[in-house]
Amino acid sequence: MTIKIVIGSDHAGYRLKTKISEYLTNKGYDLYDAGTYNTDSCDYPLIAKKVANKVASAEYEKGILICGTGIGMSIAANKIKGIRAAVVSDTCSAKMSRLHNNSNILCLGERIVGEELAKDIVDIWLMSEFLGDRHAKRIAMIE
Repeated sequence: MTIKIVIGSDHAGYRLKTKISEYLTNKGYDLYDAGTYNTDSCDYPLIAKKVANKVASAEYEKGILICGTGIGMSIAANKIKGIRAAVVSDTCSAKMSRLHNNSNILCLGERIVGEELAKDIVDIWLMSEFLGDRHAKRIAMIE
């Protein structure tokens, strides 16, 4: 079964979103682009909310949000109940955000990570599985 992923960005993350979208589509993922669709200035909280709601409702299994740093997107997405959005800029954090924190939205910063590193981060994040057990108890404490 193919993982259903929703992806979104603001204007500052648009270029990286386009590259990651193409990369994931070529790998066979079922991908929905929630916007933005160009580099015109836009409000990142609207995109973050759209993506987070699609993940929280289980319409999509995972989400990816991209802005200049990833920080604004993660703050906005984490306001939605059931969302665990992690800002990641290295492969170790990508893996740990899934193993221990069961992150369901990956946030990247176009100004922080390059295209090839972003692809590696996305691959590791998508392949890593939540360990559950004692970590599940901690996730329940967050909820």
